[in-house]
Amino acid sequence: MWMERLPIRLQAARGEVPAELVLTGGRVANVYTGEWQETDVALFDGIIVGLGDYPGPRLDVTGRYLLPGFIDGHLHVESSMLTPRELARALLPLGTTTVVADPHEIANVWGVVGLDYLLGASEGLPVDFFFMLPSCVPASHLETSGARLEAGDLEPYRRHPRILGLAEMMNFPGLVAGDPRLLDKLALFPQGPVDGHAPLLSGRPLNAYRLAGIGSDHECTCLAEAKEKLRLGFYLMLREGSLAKNLADLLPAVTPAGLRRTMLVTDDSHPEDLVRTGHLNHLLRQAVSLGLDPLAAVIMATLNPAEYFRLRDRGAVAPGLAADLVVAEDLTEFRIDKVFKNGKLLVDQGRLLTEPDARPRAAPSSPMRVKDLDLEAFSPPAAGSVVKVIGLIPGQLLTEKRLWPAPVKNGRLATSPDQDILKLAVVERHHGTGRLGLGLVQGFGLPRGALASSVAHDSHNIVVVGADEADMLQAVRHLVDLGGGMAVVAGGRVLADLALPIAGLISPWPLDRVAAAYSRLKQAYHGLGGALQDPFMALSFLALPVIPALKLTDLGLVDVDRFQVVPLWGED
Repeated sequence: MWMERLPIRLQAARGEVPAELVLTGGRVANVYTGEWQETDVALFDGIIVGLGDYPGPRLDVTGRYLLPGFIDGHLHVESSMLTPRELARALLPLGTTTVVADPHEIANVWGVVGLDYLLGASEGLPVDFFFMLPSCVPASHLETSGARLEAGDLEPYRRHPRILGLAEMMNFPGLVAGDPRLLDKLALFPQGPVDGHAPLLSGRPLNAYRLAGIGSDHECTCLAEAKEKLRLGFYLMLREGSLAKNLADLLPAVTPAGLRRTMLVTDDSHPEDLVRTGHLNHLLRQAVSLGLDPLAAVIMATLNPAEYFRLRDRGAVAPGLAADLVVAEDLTEFRIDKVFKNGKLLVDQGRLLTEPDARPRAAPSSPMRVKDLDLEAFSPPAAGSVVKVIGLIPGQLLTEKRLWPAPVKNGRLATSPDQDILKLAVVERHHGTGRLGLGLVQGFGLPRGALASSVAHDSHNIVVVGADEADMLQAVRHLVDLGGGMAVVAGGRVLADLALPIAGLISPWPLDRVAAAYSRLKQAYHGLGGALQDPFMALSFLALPVIPALKLTDLGLVDVDRFQVVPLWGED
């Protein structure tokens, strides 16, 4: 196809055939040389055919900035709780024309069925969805997932045109130790790209991680960690998502020499944040407000991810590249005026001109295989005087390991809302095993009631936190009835909920409806006295046993530093 179209495209580039559209009067971001050019841009046959004076119909964008379409190099579709079609509708008016997604959330629930669903549901949309194959399903041996993917399961997808490489290698202890199964997965992409996920890894283990072929990392939380990884050749993904907000802390690592090894990524963006603050345009706004040169920020959201992921047909405003272009009104707020996708104007004055015409893809059923529970499961007999408590760290996925006098009532483990000590439980929902992991958490500030969610990274069992055991039980049962989702319960009454019937992760509803339901969940939590900005995002990561220090799975309390299940009771 490309060679067949080359002769006519060359004619257009030579000016012998009129361009289909010439954008005039704008300031063009040259991400190759780091300069702003006052030049026209000619579009033809879905690509940019030239910069300069060209014949053809004109569109005046004087006073505007012409940028390459934004590329999010690390995003989880499932965290938006939207179908790919609805996510594309949300992202395109914000200037995002390409995403590189890691589908390990849905793969942990459905395995290859989840991969097939996302590949099919994202086909033919006005935002290009590329995928990295999930490397850790499950993320570790310390939890129960709905599926297990080995190298043999992933191999058939390796040559799919929208599969780019291997997604975040979360089991960094296993890889550093040379786990043969992980090495088999790395062998699928011997030349990469392979994404990393190694919070706080340093020194010799980090050298080993890099030696294995890991090319990037998005889990840095402090400047020293970011600098060490850059010095070893990692691409640094500066993350600013709905929960983890690391941009301000890491931005000083973006030196003139290090600029071309850095990217802006969102990782997890909840629907309300997409409506309220935006997507990569928000990260650009944040980076510039913190002192980064606007063009440097644009490079981090366009050329750098394009080159890292070897998407050679995009990422800049240059001849031969896809005409994925953003017309921005300014370089401080990054207000988006127009968006072109493959040369077609799809967004004007910040609004979609046409709806995506991709057919909705039917999703498999999402049964919740949960054995019925009773209140005693949430109140085991006391077994000591000291307990380990998971301590939330605001704005971070990291948690603290805290020791606390055991709250006991009538000889059984209790809560202590006055001290902000709540119960946390993870209920296995994939195989009906009846397993329940129980712990304590501090930081939700919830004096009564309970929150529950079937979004619980990465195995996505049901996670529930509460001050009252009866409300916790009611919340779990309500999620089973919904077929997955989120709920706030108090006094035995459901105050708010959001059904996520697609794998217990995704809603079939449009963005505004999902965002409104999610907003009601947060309002219900705040109405009970909670103070976290986004309690469900915080809750969802408390079951992820690959981010230090203390997490909870259906198998029990996990000391991530030791990478093993530890007792709830006692100092060790």
